[in-house]
Amino acid sequence: MKKFILPTLTLFALAPTAAMAKDQRFEHEGRVYSYTVEQADGYRVISGVEEKTGKPFKLRVGDHRVRGTVGSQQVSFPLRDVEPLAKVTILASR
Repeated sequence: MKKFILPTLTLFALAPTAAMAKDQRFEHEGRVYSYTVEQADGYRVISGVEEKTGKPFKLRVGDHRVRGTVGSQQVSFPLRDVEPLAKVTILASR
């Protein structure tokens, strides 16, 4: 699951809050993801879906840790484990 989660976080977990709360899409390794990023209770919340399979994800990004779900699986890992992606295509930002 980290292979899926890390691209999302790398791109958007550390982005400025002013650019948040928009519907956005990106493509990574042939998969297209739609998501929104919002602030809630001091956390950045990334919610979305992998468009082909409909698999939802919801991640709560704190100062040091990421927790959430991908499909029905719970995930949790340190934010320091997030690494930059070599190639990602931004499809849209509304």
